[in-house]
Amino acid sequence: MTINKHYQLIRRPEALALTARSKSALQLDEKAGLFCPPINIGDRAVAYIKHEVEAIIQARIEEQPPEQIKLLVSELIKQRKAA
Repeated sequence: MTINKHYQLIRRPEALALTARSKSALQLDEKAGLFCPPINIGDRAVAYIKHEVEAIIQARIEEQPPEQIKLLVSELIKQRKAA
């Protein structure tokens, strides 16, 4: 198994600050496939992968339509599983 040492995990408050979204809006985006779900890092703790969050923010800056963002999220999740 190859480990990518460039992964950086961020907790939910930082993800919320970076995206300027509320917790409920972020969760709705996750359910709609517009944001990557967090990963479990403990029994009651989750974190987001920073480069995934940044990629989604960049897509929104570029005004990509929701369909494109869903494809991006799907690809990011595939890459996560392949790593």
